[in-house]
Amino acid sequence: MWLALRSLRRRTLRNAAPWRFTFTTQAPREVRRKRRRWPWVMLGGVAALGAVGGVQYWKADFVQQRKVRAGFEGIARFIRSVRVGLTISLDYWWTLRGLEEESPEYAAAIQPCHQRSADRLVAGATRNGGLYIKLGQGLGSFNQALPRQYIDTLKVLQDMALTREYKELDILFLEDFGKTVDALFKRFNCVPVAAASLAQVFRATTHQEQEVAVKVQYIDLRHRYEGDILTLKLLLKMVAYMHPKFTLSWILDEMKDTLAEELDFEHEGHNLEQCARDLRYFPFVYVPKVNWELTTKRVLTAEWIDGCKATDKQGIERRGLAVADVSKKIITVFSHQIFHSGFVHADPHPGNVLIRQSPLGGAEVVLLDHGLYNSLTENLRQSLCKIWKSIIFHDIPVLEKECAGLGLSKEGRPGAEQGR
Repeated sequence: MWLALRSLRRRTLRNAAPWRFTFTTQAPREVRRKRRRWPWVMLGGVAALGAVGGVQYWKADFVQQRKVRAGFEGIARFIRSVRVGLTISLDYWWTLRGLEEESPEYAAAIQPCHQRSADRLVAGATRNGGLYIKLGQGLGSFNQALPRQYIDTLKVLQDMALTREYKELDILFLEDFGKTVDALFKRFNCVPVAAASLAQVFRATTHQEQEVAVKVQYIDLRHRYEGDILTLKLLLKMVAYMHPKFTLSWILDEMKDTLAEELDFEHEGHNLEQCARDLRYFPFVYVPKVNWELTTKRVLTAEWIDGCKATDKQGIERRGLAVADVSKKIITVFSHQIFHSGFVHADPHPGNVLIRQSPLGGAEVVLLDHGLYNSLTENLRQSLCKIWKSIIFHDIPVLEKECAGLGLSKEGRPGAEQGR
């Protein structure tokens, strides 16, 4: 009887509560099978998505393919930039922790930290290229705002440019003109005579036998612009949050609009023509003429100019020109722009100011690269005149008053003199 009841109880439990046995016997094997299947299912899904994406990529045209590549490369630049930014921020935090700002130990510790950070910025900008190099070049010109270690180290970016393949030229010209380089020009030297962070310059001859300089933008810069600007904004905000005294976001704000203008070569062509109109009174100034038939937003074609840099003293003397005459004419040109016309060439480095023999005798100043200009209001020009006059006559009260009116002070920008 007892054995019968025990057998009945077992059968009842087995039928009424299968969860007891499922939990302890069959379930682990099923769960293990499912767990083993999930990685393969996920891997298969990723492979399927990759295959579909690959098919769509190869079916797309050159522009869409370039946008896709720019997107993936942008992710890599973002990760690289965040790593550089975090490394710099943590270096400052770790190096300066527990130190009083005015103490000798703080001053001794921050100098090498500035140098390490500047080296990391150069390495990151070089790796990312494009706008990062341009921003680095811009930062290097803010000698009133950044520590000396940054200024000295970032100078290496001034002559740095991207390396690109020749086939990009034909692709870009086909997109902008519907023709290849060889169809548009009688002769085209595919070796660039100059290169910068945004474009390369080539020497060519038109079918009308005119020697021209052809400035060609790197083909993917426009697709990279928005993403790179957002990345840089995020990094500067991160730095400002972690180090409130090092607020550098204003630099990007000042450069953002000018960068957008520099990417529009048609805008540069119009700047060039306005500059020529403003300086038409000076016979010793020359501005190359634009060939609008061979110009787009990414390609600028203008007269080819042979000359030497304004800082090339030997080159100037070799042409039989007087250095004093060159200096006087350059000062006259830019004084006219700053104090009279208000339309000021904002990138007058030596490579953009060439000197050659004038047909009228003496030196002729040639202005190149008109992508970046500043427009000064009349009130600002008057203030600059007063500041210049007060410097000459050592009138300190007037100098301080006019500088204060322009928002300048002895203290400068917040954090500008930090560590200098």
